Amino acid sequence: MEKRIINTPDAPAPIGPYSQAVLVNGTVYISGQIAIDPATGNIEATDAGRETEQIMKNLKAVLTAAQLDFGHVVKTTIFLSDMALFPVVNEVYGKSFTGDFPARETVAVKGLPKGVNVEISMIAVK
Repeated sequence: MEKRIINTPDAPAPIGPYSQAVLVNGTVYISGQIAIDPATGNIEATDAGRETEQIMKNLKAVLTAAQLDFGHVVKTTIFLSDMALFPVVNEVYGKSFTGDFPARETVAVKGLPKGVNVEISMIAVK
């Protein structure tokens, strides 16, 4: 197995012992992203919609670093602090895709890093 670590300064640096993404056998596994602005290292978003916008920018940056785009995404997982946020997150998330949507699950969790409301991870295939 050959694996390559994907890392870009255009997405937030990991806040723990993990990589932004790992490429293995043509599949890219992207770690969960939260709404950290890579330019400041802070969370500037003030609501779940803005958090999702920043997250999708972060995910796009990681995909670009892997020479991919949202059309290569086959699976996503969305973690929410409250399922009541689902409609706004779903609306913002959906704007990043054209054509076919990837498989997905959305789950509510008790807590997320840095007290955010949304975290999204992805799997993409070259």
